Amino acid sequence: MRQKILFIINPISGGKDKEGFPLLIEKHLDKEKFLPDFVFTEYAGHAHKIASEAVAAGADVVVAVGGDGTINEVASALVDTSLKMGIVPCGSGNGLALSLGLPLNSRKAIGVINQLRSMAIDTAVLNEQKFFNMAGVGFDAHISHEFAGMTSRGFRGYIKTAFSEIVKYKPGTYRIEIDGKIVERTAFMISIANSPQYGNNAYISPKASLSDGLLDVCVVKPFPLALFPAVVLRMFTKTSDHSRYLEIIKGKNIRIVSYDNVRVHVDGEPRGAGREISISVNPSSLSVLY
Repeated sequence: MRQKILFIINPISGGKDKEGFPLLIEKHLDKEKFLPDFVFTEYAGHAHKIASEAVAAGADVVVAVGGDGTINEVASALVDTSLKMGIVPCGSGNGLALSLGLPLNSRKAIGVINQLRSMAIDTAVLNEQKFFNMAGVGFDAHISHEFAGMTSRGFRGYIKTAFSEIVKYKPGTYRIEIDGKIVERTAFMISIANSPQYGNNAYISPKASLSDGLLDVCVVKPFPLALFPAVVLRMFTKTSDHSRYLEIIKGKNIRIVSYDNVRVHVDGEPRGAGREISISVNPSSLSVLY
């Protein structure tokens, strides 16, 4: 019996027109294995609604065609279900897709789906908001908020924003509780990593695993401004964990308290959080094709 597969397509992710994507499905999807359908999203949150309806309708596979935000919406509806999730990465970062070893070429990504090979990965929750790749407070969250309102997207736009904002940014002081152990740190940013990288092969925690039942709490300590390019370079050479400015602590349940209201990001999407955030891991709770 053929499996019912639904492609949820964000038509504007990555700044690329997806109007022709259904033709790729028609040409490259294995019709002996799948009975396909597709839907284009029309507004923020629509992908989650469509995926939730697909769960209720008895779909077998749901595929997110888009960036990290689209993937988050779809995956959030599939956690703790028997459905498999496919990914055709079309965003500006593609952090989760790259961590899974998925090709960025859409035709090749459909080829991965045709294999129907799946694995269970961990997921996480920050203040009741699910995430799958990365969440954080501090500078990266600040940039996600600034970047969200800009018309110039993509990796270059992100780096340009980071370099312009860093001269104005002030580190914060945080009380961090990890599985009952409490530490206090002054930090440039704190990233909660479910996977090794943010996206674009920028690795904040090279040894992080999607299937170890743990989250990596990555505390980036204040550093001289002149060293910012070197700190960034370490991410692209997978040597961040050798930096004296980075402390990584693994754990399952994390609570972070700030002395001021903080901005947070969840899979790169800006969120508000007040002064306190709670994060927990949900081991082996999402089945993904890889």
